Amino acid sequence: MGVPYIPVVGLVGTDLLARRDDMVLAPDPFDGKTISVVARAMRPDVAVFHVDKADRHGNVSCGYPAEAVILAEASQHVIVTAEEIVDRLEEKHAIGTFVPSILVDSVVHAPFGSHPAGMTGRYGPDKVHMQQYVAASRDDAAFGEYLRTYVFDVESHADYVERFVPRELQRPTRVA
Repeated sequence: MGVPYIPVVGLVGTDLLARRDDMVLAPDPFDGKTISVVARAMRPDVAVFHVDKADRHGNVSCGYPAEAVILAEASQHVIVTAEEIVDRLEEKHAIGTFVPSILVDSVVHAPFGSHPAGMTGRYGPDKVHMQQYVAASRDDAAFGEYLRTYVFDVESHADYVERFVPRELQRPTRVA
């Protein structure tokens, strides 16, 4: 949006500000009484997010409601990974949030790209893997092992899907 900061609704009273140096409490400039959280504007170099469908031009149907447009507008470069690539996608046919191609730099075909989380209308979450992730995230050494197994020692996306996405999740669930 080109502004240096923005008010954020709903964070007053949380402990988030104790852990973040990019947010502060500030009075409403109009009434002087209401206290709001004000966050420093962010300008990410790259945004990467996974979606249901995209076309070769970069038009995106997220498949779910998301703040993807805001993320894409704020970022210098946008890479979208998609469950499915189609020839042409129009906003009127999008499910959930539509992101226009003018905001997208690259589209990558990556079926099961949201694993171990699910993709609305395609596959559910891998609950066993999510439990492993949560357990590993409690300890630096365990998380390092998790990253080595599921990220660094994986040769390709196809290798990841073959090794770690359960067969029952790989069955098509979308109704045409």
